[in-house]
Parts: sequence; C-alpha cells; structure tokens
Amino acid sequence: MVPPASREPRAPRRPPGTASAVLRFMAGSLAAVLVIVVGGFFALRTVTLDEAKRDTKERVIGEGRLVQFAGLSDGLLRGDPKAIAKLDDVVQSQILGRSIVRVKVWTRDARILYSDEPRLIGRRFTLGDEEQELFTTGGAEAELSDLSEPENVYERPQGELLEAHTRVRLPDGTPVLFEIYQRFSSVTASGERILGTLAPPLIGGLVVLLLFQVPLAWSLARRLRRGHEEREGLLTAAIDASSQERRRIAADLHDGAVQDLAGVAFGLAPLAEEARRAGDAERASALDDSVGRLRQGVRDLRTLLVQIHPPTVAATGLHAALTDLLSPLHAAGIATELEVDDAVAAGTRHDELLYRAAREAVRNAREHASPSTVRVHARTTDAGGVSLVVADDGSGSTPAQRQGRRAEGHLGLQLIDDLVRQAGGTSTLDSVPGRGTTLTLELPA
Repeated sequence: MVPPASREPRAPRRPPGTASAVLRFMAGSLAAVLVIVVGGFFALRTVTLDEAKRDTKERVIGEGRLVQFAGLSDGLLRGDPKAIAKLDDVVQSQILGRSIVRVKVWTRDARILYSDEPRLIGRRFTLGDEEQELFTTGGAEAELSDLSEPENVYERPQGELLEAHTRVRLPDGTPVLFEIYQRFSSVTASGERILGTLAPPLIGGLVVLLLFQVPLAWSLARRLRRGHEEREGLLTAAIDASSQERRRIAADLHDGAVQDLAGVAFGLAPLAEEARRAGDAERASALDDSVGRLRQGVRDLRTLLVQIHPPTVAATGLHAALTDLLSPLHAAGIATELEVDDAVAAGTRHDELLYRAAREAVRNAREHASPSTVRVHARTTDAGGVSLVVADDGSGSTPAQRQGRRAEGHLGLQLIDDLVRQAGGTSTLDSVPGRGTTLTLELPA
C-alpha cells in the first residue's frame, strides 16, 4: 500500500503588524473577561439556588410547625368543611404573602387534603419518591417546581417557583405532607444584590488590568516584529553571502584549475601529433588519451561552474537559465521536461527567486531521489502571478527523513520557503515515498 503524500506544513505568510497583534490581544482578553463574568454569573446562580433551597427547607419546617399546632384537626382527613376552614384561616393570615404563593397538604396516597386553591382539594396526583420518603424519615426537601406537572396547573402563572415539603402530623398522629410554593425571585434577590454590588468593581478591575497590559503587549509585539525583520535580514544576508562565496569559488576555479587544465591539454595535443609522425603509435595513443581526459575534465569543471554559480537570470533570461540548470541531468541520463510560458519567459520580478527554487529542487532530486525524469513548469496564474512546479519521479521522502536532513544542515528548501513567504507567496512540498516529489510555488503579480 502506497502511503499518502506528505505535505510540509507552512507558517503564515507574514506576522501581524504591531497594532493588529495588540488588537488581537485586546479581543482575546475581553473575551476572557466575558467568560469570567458569564461563568461567575452561573456559578453565583448555582450557589444562590443551593442557598435558596436551604432557606426554603428551614422555612417550610417553621411554617409546618405553625400549621401543625394551630391549623390541623382530625376532621381534615374526612374533608370536614370546618377543619378546612380552620386551616385556611391560618394559611391566609399567617403564611401566604408576597413570597409564598401556594400551600398544599397531602396524604400518603397522594390526595390533596387542603390547598388555598379550592379546586385542588380532594384531587389525587402523584408524589415522587423523595416526597414519599418524607412520610417515613421526616425532615424537609426543596426543589425547583416543575410547572408542567398536572398538580401545578394553577401555579404556572406565578413564574419560577421553589417547592418545599415537610412531614407534619394531625392531632391523632396521622402523618401528612405539608407543601409550600415560594417565589424563586424572592429567595434569589439577595444573590442578585450581591452580584450587582460585586460585578462593577470586579469588571472594572479586570478592565483596568487589561489596560495596564496594553503597553506591555505593544512592546512585546514590536519586539517580535523587529525579531522577524532581523531574521528576514539575516536570511537575505545568508543567501547573498552564499551567492558571493559561490561566485568567488567559481572565479577561482575558472581562472585557475580550468585554465591550467585547458593549457595542458592544448600543449599535449602537438606532442601527440609529433609522436604519430615519428611512428611511435603507443606514445601517441597515450598522449591522445591524456588530452581526452583533460578536455573531459575541463568540460566537467565548466558544468560544475554552472552549477556553483550559473549565469545571472537577468542576463540570460529565466528560460535559458533553467535550460542550463537541466543540461547536467540530461548528460547524466535523466530525462528532463521544461515548459516556460511566454509571459514568464519575458521576465518577472520573481525570476531570481524562481530560479533559486528550481535549482534547489533539482539538486535535491539528483542527490537524494535518483529520478528518471524531472519536470519544470513555469506558468502565469489566473490572478496574474506566476507559479513554478518542479516534479520528479524519484524515491520521494517522509517528513521524518526531511527533518533529519534539516538537522544535518540541509536547509536549502527551508530558506527558499522563507524567501517565498517574504515575497508574499506560498510554497508546498508534496512527497510520496517511492513515487516522487513535487515542489509548487505561487508568487503574486
């Protein structure tokens, strides 16, 4: 199974400007403040709800004691109107108010013995497990009311409510369940007051802290920007220094070893001719062989000179420079294919960069991939820019292999990628082990 193409990740084209970076920092910080405020609100609401349940439990116990000693009578179980009226007097005068909006008394079999809403008296509904357990254990239980339940049909207009239950006993000892409904807003008012008191200084403090951080963020953004610019400058200087060093080595070879070898070959040629005229065939053959080797060495050195320091693209044109770049591959038995659009061949401001990228890709293919074919295509894009594609059918590579080469100091493609991004373009390296590598560049108009 052939592994999928591995694509080199590329960094963003350019770092954001100082103002943009600070604005992003401000936006992120404001978002964090918003998260803190919203989270704090919900956390406080949870605490408030727990506190409200605790207060409501205490209240239902207190009100239950009042009802048990002042309002309950044995006739309530039989639906005696006098017993209901006695309890109603206590509820209406001492329990119902701005916060408590409903009172109910239940039997164990879920029948309502009493309610300040007369339409509920005598009706049977369903009690939950926790309410049923109170008949045995006593104590109290409180929760948010589920107003969709049928027994709460008359409470729905009241809005959000807390309902609480506690066990009380009739004079004959029969346990019944006493229930109150309390407005949730009444028990959360204190929490809202706390939130209203704490929120302004808390938010104000966070905003002040944020404003104090703006100068620091601005300074850090400027430092990062300067660091990026210095890195770009060092990169350009490294490329220029490499070009200058290549130019010096090429000049030394051309003016030294190449000229000397050419001179020796030129001087040996007449000696071989003299040996032939003298009938010394063996000597003439040896001299001819030496002259041939010297001339081949001169040709090889001149090919190497083109690779080390090719003619400037500005002087020869991109098409000619790429042709010279591929000629050593053709001589080595590697098939080559070159396509350059007329618009690109006429010259663009990116010619030097295109040539450098093609040279690095071709060199990597020849040294590491052992390809049988190398293709170079330079075309204009729909947006008016220029694209370069260098593809080979060699051995390909994995990201780990490329990372290992970078660790060994082979940074050519990385430098090219940095230069492309510096020029506002993009570069992509796709490689499939066993199926080749493709370098694609796109540069703006």
